[in-house]
Formats: sequence, C-alpha cells, structure tokens
Amino acid sequence: MATFLYKLGRLAFRRRHFVALIWVALLTLAGVGAASAPAAGPTSFSIPGTEAQKAFDLLEQRFPGASADGATGRIVFKAPDGEKMTDADNKATVAKTVKELGDGSEVVSVTDPFTTNAVSKDGTVAYTSVRYDAPGMELADSTKDALEAAGDEARATGLTVDIGGDALQAASEPGAVGEIVGIAIAAVVLVITLGSLVAAGLPLLTAIIGVGIGVSTIAALANALDLGDTTSTLALMIGLAVGIDYALFIVSRYRGELAEGRDREDAAGRATGTAGSAVVFAGLTVVIALAGLAVVNVPMLTKMGLAAAGTVVVAVLIALTMIPALLGYAGKRVRPTGEKRRTRGGDKAEEAAQSGQSGKSDAPQQKAKPGLGVRWASFVIRRPAVVLLLGVVGLGAIAVPATQLELGLPDDGSQPTSTTQRRAYDLLSEGFGPGFNGPLMIVVDAKNSDDPKAAATTVTDQIKGLKDVVTVTPAAFNKAGDTATITVIPNSKPSSTQTEDLVHAIRDEGAGVKADTGAEVLVTGTTAMNIDFSQKLNDALVPYLALVVGLAFLLLIVVFRSILVPLKAALGFLLSVLAALGAVVAVFQWGWLSGLIGVEETGPIMSMMPIFMVGVVFGLAMDYEVFLVTRMREAYVHGESPSQAVVTGFQHSARVVAAAAVIMMAVFGGFITSGESMIKMIGFGLAIAVFFDAFVVRMAIVPAVLALLGKKAWWLPKWLDRALPNVDIEGEGLRTEDDPRKAGDVDPDDDRELVRA
Repeated sequence: MATFLYKLGRLAFRRRHFVALIWVALLTLAGVGAASAPAAGPTSFSIPGTEAQKAFDLLEQRFPGASADGATGRIVFKAPDGEKMTDADNKATVAKTVKELGDGSEVVSVTDPFTTNAVSKDGTVAYTSVRYDAPGMELADSTKDALEAAGDEARATGLTVDIGGDALQAASEPGAVGEIVGIAIAAVVLVITLGSLVAAGLPLLTAIIGVGIGVSTIAALANALDLGDTTSTLALMIGLAVGIDYALFIVSRYRGELAEGRDREDAAGRATGTAGSAVVFAGLTVVIALAGLAVVNVPMLTKMGLAAAGTVVVAVLIALTMIPALLGYAGKRVRPTGEKRRTRGGDKAEEAAQSGQSGKSDAPQQKAKPGLGVRWASFVIRRPAVVLLLGVVGLGAIAVPATQLELGLPDDGSQPTSTTQRRAYDLLSEGFGPGFNGPLMIVVDAKNSDDPKAAATTVTDQIKGLKDVVTVTPAAFNKAGDTATITVIPNSKPSSTQTEDLVHAIRDEGAGVKADTGAEVLVTGTTAMNIDFSQKLNDALVPYLALVVGLAFLLLIVVFRSILVPLKAALGFLLSVLAALGAVVAVFQWGWLSGLIGVEETGPIMSMMPIFMVGVVFGLAMDYEVFLVTRMREAYVHGESPSQAVVTGFQHSARVVAAAAVIMMAVFGGFITSGESMIKMIGFGLAIAVFFDAFVVRMAIVPAVLALLGKKAWWLPKWLDRALPNVDIEGEGLRTEDDPRKAGDVDPDDDRELVRA
C-alpha cells in the first residue's frame, strides 16, 4: 500500500498539470450535468415491510384517482374576540375563500367547514381542507401563491388566518451563513497549523473541488434516482469535513518530510505513501459506515448513505492525487515543519557570532520546550488510571439523558413559531384538541369478508371503545365496495407515547376482527408512518451496529496488527456516540441551553438520528484512531517502549488531529444555523460527537488505556499475524538505512527503483 501510494504521489507531483486538468475536467463535467439535468421532483418516502406502507399501497390500488400522495392545505380561521365563526360576516368570508380555492387547476377538492362539522365546539375556530392532485414539492408556484393569497384576503377582514399542511412545503435551505463561518474557522485553523496561507489553502481548495464534484453529481442524478435535498446536504457536510482533514494530514506529513531534508518530490511521495495510507483506511471506515445504512432497508436513508459515501471516495482520491500535484505548484512556498523556529534561532546565533559571543559563552544552551501534545501525553502515562476514570465517568454522565430518548419525525408542531404552519398547528390544537393534527387512517380490506359493511361497522365500534379516542368517522367505501377508510382522531398529540399506544391497540383489535370476519385492518397516515419508521430504525440499530463495527474491527486488526487496540477503538466510539446522543436529548428534547442554538420547540428526537449518528460518527472516530495510533505503532515497531511510543505519537500527530477535529466541528457546527430542524439537529449532534471522540476518547482515554496495557496492547496471535496481509500503513517499505534519494544518487524520475523494507 505505502509503496504504491508513494509512486502515485511522486507521479502526481511530476505530472501536476495533467492531474489538475483531470480534476478540473471532472468538476466541469459534473457542473454541466447538474445544470442541464431536469429539476428534481418530490422525493418519495416509503418504509418497505411496515403496516403503514402496506395500507398506503392498498389505498393507491383500491382508490384510483384519489391522489393518495397529493398535497393537502389546511386554512385555519379564528374569529376575533367576542365573535364566532358562525356569525354571518365570518361565514361569508369563509364561503368566499372556499370558492376561490376551488377554482385552482390542481385542486381535487375543497371542504366547507360548516357542512363538514369542521368548527370547534365554542365556535371560535374553523378550518377548510384543500386537496391537490400532486405532492407539495410538485405543486406549481401559481397554486401555492393562490393558496397564500386566499389566506391574505380572509385575514384582511379581521380574522386570524394561518395555513398548515404540506401544500406550502418548500425545499430546505441549509444555513449558508453558518457554512461560510464554519469554512472561515477551518481556514484560520489551517493557517495556524500549517504556518502559511499557501499551505492552508491547499486543503480548502481540494475539499471544495471534491465537494463540488460530489454535490453536482448528486444534483445531476437527483431526478433519475429520486434524491432529496437532505441527500446533498449530508454529502456537503461530510465531504467538506473529511476533504479538509484528509488533505491536512498529507500536507502536514509533507512538511515533516521536508524537515528531514528530503527533496520536494520525494517528500510528496513519502507523505502520500505514509499519511496517504492512513487516509485510505480512514476513508474506508467512513465508507463502510455510510454504505452500511442500506441494511436498514429504508430507501431514503440508503440513498443518503451511498451518496455521502461516494463523496468521501472522491475526497480520498483527490487528497491522494491533487494534493501532491498542488504541492508541486506551491514549491518553496510550503515550508518544512519548524522552519520559522530554526530561522529565528539561526538569526540569533548569527547575531551572537557577530558580537563575538558565539561559541565562547559558558551559558548552557536552552533545550527546546516540549510541545503541548508531548506534555499532555507524558501527564497521561504518569496517571493513566485517573485519566481513564475521569474520561469514562464524565462521558457516562453526559450519556445519561440518552436513556430517556423519545423518537419521532418533525411535523408542523416542531416548526418555528414565526411560521404560518406552526401557528395553524397551534390553532387546530386549541380549537379541536392536540390529536387533531395527527389523525389516524384505518383501512379495512374486506375483499375476503362475506359482509364488508358489517366488518367495517365492527371495526368502528371496537375503536370507539378504546382509550384515548376522541372521534371516529363513519366508514367510507370505494366504488367496488370491498375496501373502506375510517378516520380516527386521538386525544393526544401526534408525537406522544399515548398516540403510539393507541396505534398498537387498534392493530391488536384488528387481529381479532380478521379472525372473526376475514377483513384485514391496517393503520396508516402520517402519524402511523412515523411510528412504524421509528420502530423499524430501532429494530435495525443492533444489526447495523454489529455489521459496521464488525467490519471495521477486522479492518483495524489488519491496520494495527493487534486485537486490543481495535477493541479499545470500538468501545471508545460507543462511549462517545452515547454521550453525543445524551447531549442531543438534553438540548432538543429537554430544552437545556436550547436558546443558544435557536431551538424554538423541543420534542422527540428525529427517528433516524441514533442510527445516523452511529454510522457517521463511527467513521469519523476511526479517522482519529488511525491517524493518531498509527504513529504510535510506527514508533513502537522501531524499538521504542510502549509508553515512549505514545509520547512520540502525540509529538507527531496530536497537533494535526486536534486541528482536524476543530475543523470538523466548525463545518458541522455551521449547519446549526439551518432553519430546517433535522439539519440543525444533525449538525449539533455531529459537532458535539466529534468533540467528545477526538478530545476525550482519542486524546485522553486512548493513551491512558495504551499506557495501562503496555506491550499487551500490540499482542497478536502468531497464526493470525501470518494469515493477515501486510498493508504496510506505516511506510516500512519506504525506509532504508541510507536513503539513496536523499543522497541524490538515484534518478528521482525512476519510479521503478524502490527502497528495500
């Protein structure tokens, strides 16, 4: 591996014009494809294998033309204080609104609240429902404008009017300002870490090109593959973070190779062969974690994972090829590590010599002060048990809120209070009860029943007797008379555990109805879909975790040639992801410090958050593990004691790993400014998870464990050692006792001449 990447790095350095041209061409091609591709339609949301999805599919078959996936708009009216919606003037306003809405070309139906019993008991709130023949994302702008205009006209008469439903649904837009701030912070960190604007600009440039290729490709394929806006947002988030970090590791290693006296081409090759090997394996763990989301069998989640994994592959390839090429362009503007320090020291020595003091002073020479990483590592190996205990107990305490995790999907109730959707949601809850915003649709498949109407009546009567039921509408049959729908209004809000219990109770009753009448009872609707989605993700979490952690564990055994080091890496990841989930629950569910990041409404955690965080955070956690511990292993296999190897690893890698973590936190943190609650939650969760994993687990717990284990940390059974392939991630194959390339007696253009192991 190291030898191949060494050749690749030197080749890219020499053929820099060709490499740069290839990547620019790919970026242009992806951009043209994105610009010329048809606009992406609405993304379909399906949950194969669930009862709610089965009922939804049955509705499309048995009620043709009913537009089961069509958008719904709900205009909610509230009378001024002292008036009622049944007053003549208010009724006239509502009637006019209903008439105007019915003239729309995409409108299927409009209800009159005074004939459909859609007026609250106290008469102050009423609503009209508008059903369209296309999903919200497909509705024409003129249709949405007409809906808003009808609301504005009614509002002008003195009524309080707000619009809910998904008819006004628009594509989510991430917080652009936050992204810019995140990239700006990353730029500052790069300048501090690498010591020059040119060196800092290289990771930013390659990351932007890589993300541009990835996101443009997603946009080009969005319509054909049914990719949503969240897919490109995730690819942007992950691609920026890993793209900057991977390039940073290679540039930092290049500067270190220059400091050892190597020529620039050889330094680029060796940086690619050593740090590049770590990049390949770190990227592979991220790809495994993201692609592994396919085991959940939720198409939307699978597409998100595969798209983000593809962007990570691009980030790895561009770091391995374009970074060496850009280093060739940069030339002497990228300086060796510590050059400024050596230059300042040389200047002082020269001044002393000119004043006659050089070489004659009896004052002892001052030793270079150890870096912060070395001092911290030395502290940890002196007190490993204390550091380990504090780290584990601290993260464990933060993880406690995760035991109260409640899952759900965002609805209008989680929108900011400034939106008309949220105000409409609150008005409906006020006038009709909290469960009105989450009606359940019961589908009675009576095709195999002798008396379909009697079966539907039995279902209706049994549901009315259940706890937490407010209203049950009469059964409505299709034209064939073999399928009926019944609407049930719960007494609790859609995201409550009481509503979830009601769904399960109806399904239990349905099993008895099928045994007695032959009719199958299915529960669907948005609320039921959310419940089934959460359950499906919960059921898939353990198999997914076993698959991803298992594959990565085997991969890390190959990388580190150890059993305990990969085991420690996996356990540390579990600790950091549980702590991150605890922090997410505390902020987004309990409301702790929620005002600091603009969380206006607390509630259940997004259903996909746990499994999503497991996938993404595991990949990123293994990044830090690979980059930090490979330098420790490199020192250990070259004769250093286990404790000294830990210090050496920190000396070479701690600064860069810390910078990489800060960069990831800045990039992820930028998405906290998004107005989309799901994106905000993902950004916060990933940022806090990176903090816990990089600075607590990898920087404290890992060296403490290695110090306690000593030589046992690097133990591997001999039979397994012989069976494993030698991937040479430390670049052992590039070492010689007397480096001919450094001595200048080998043609640097001859890639066939490889140094012996």
